[in-house]
Amino acid sequence: MSWTTPAQLKEQLQRRWNRGEILAGHAGGETVFPLRLKLSKPTARDITERFDEVGRWAQALREESRERRGFGYAIEWEETRHRVHGRNILPAAVFVPSEEDALRLIGKAREVTRFAELVEATLTPFPGLREWLARKPLTALENASDWSRILAVLEYFRSHPRPSLYVRQLNIAEVDTKFIEGRKGLIAELLDTVLPDTAVNTEASGARNFERRYGLRNEVPLIRFRILDPALFIQGLSDLSVPPEQFAQLALPVRRVFITENKINGLAFPDVPGGLVIFGLGYGLERLVEIGWLCETNIWYWGDIDTHGFAILNRLRTILPHVHSFLMDHDTLMAHVSLWGQELTSERFDGELEHLTAPEQALFEDLKHNRLGERVRLEQERIGYGLVQHAIQMAAIPDTQ
Repeated sequence: MSWTTPAQLKEQLQRRWNRGEILAGHAGGETVFPLRLKLSKPTARDITERFDEVGRWAQALREESRERRGFGYAIEWEETRHRVHGRNILPAAVFVPSEEDALRLIGKAREVTRFAELVEATLTPFPGLREWLARKPLTALENASDWSRILAVLEYFRSHPRPSLYVRQLNIAEVDTKFIEGRKGLIAELLDTVLPDTAVNTEASGARNFERRYGLRNEVPLIRFRILDPALFIQGLSDLSVPPEQFAQLALPVRRVFITENKINGLAFPDVPGGLVIFGLGYGLERLVEIGWLCETNIWYWGDIDTHGFAILNRLRTILPHVHSFLMDHDTLMAHVSLWGQELTSERFDGELEHLTAPEQALFEDLKHNRLGERVRLEQERIGYGLVQHAIQMAAIPDTQ
């Protein structure tokens, strides 16, 4: 039977609740009541061929309606005349007269009371959040147990815009680091609404940039490097990790800098006179733009020979245009055919690169279009260590200083 049942009418109302439409009225949004519900009813043919079923259907609707239960949906009836069955009264439409009827039907009266309390508690200090509450009432309700602390966070940032502190240092009653860390998305939505434009860095977005967006201090990713010339060791230290601003102050006569993604490659990199290797930057290549002395030093980037590796090289050249590639050439690739792997489809780069040399571009195109094989990849750590030493010793990297 395709005719609407009492359970389906209730489901329609529940969907309205799940979209926040019923609660929105308590935050200044438009009320949806009286609310007409969709009713699929018998056709004239159904009445002819299934008259008894039609009667049972109409009676079932009546038994669960406001007429019988005192709340819920109301039925508009219409008189029909049939050549076989004569005059009959059947449901023509169904509607929910009021919010009270709806709440009793789906059992949400307590939730509405709680939401009304949240609205009052919120709009008194933050009237600008009325529209947000009307758009996302269920989000507020889902966070009802934490709402007073969320409001405390908003009040703190309104009183102390861009505080230049770590989250751990924020003096907010009953709010700790984990509380904010676990709710960055929600808190960001609310802060964007209540704070003036001058207190929000719109260039920083997403949970990872929460601190930058609202003027908090953040843990600075360190730059790890090894000094490759024993004569340049710093009080006997050669393997160090320092913040970018300290790395920028490094006062050593470094002539050659190598950058590699692979940690083991960085640790095992051979000695090089006047040399230094940076490794493990991951997606933090942009941090190197802060290192002024790199602009006056020979630099080589050693990455995987695959489309992603060349994309990283290209990105690095947007920061440091004079970077050379190291062991990312056709000859190196062909010398290690037995060690080729396959680049993951999800990591492949199939766009255009503007900062490659002609040989690099040719190899990148071969890889991108699978001319050498399906998703060919040579990981940097698979290249023979002897070849790395040879590339340095045979002046594959000339000292131009």
